[in-house]
Amino acid sequence: MAETIHIGRKIGRIRELRGIKQEFLASELGVSQQSISRIEQSETVEEDKLQQIAQVLGVTAEAIKNFSEEAVINIISSTLHDNAGSVNNNCTLNFNPMDKLLEVIEENKKLYERLLQSEREKVELLKAGK
Repeated sequence: MAETIHIGRKIGRIRELRGIKQEFLASELGVSQQSISRIEQSETVEEDKLQQIAQVLGVTAEAIKNFSEEAVINIISSTLHDNAGSVNNNCTLNFNPMDKLLEVIEENKKLYERLLQSEREKVELLKAGK
């Protein structure tokens, strides 16, 4: 049976894995949170919209199209070398976990700073409108 490509579901899953909320993605794209919800429920997404979403998520449109939960699980399990239960398993990781953690923290910091700047701009617009 052929696998159904549900782009919206893939967008939602990548967004969750990246720790990004629908509200933030919506803000970055200039749409409502409800629009993001509808996109994530759609089987197809227009190519230009997909490109915009991919940019905000920090991935390529091709990465979204080719995303697979199974591939993620395979990557994780292959780094464990079937020795996860061993106390001293001499497992060799292909990356430094601390570097990855710092990278994720830095990405989240940048996302937070952009969101904070956006909120500051909204406050300034509201103050100017008084």
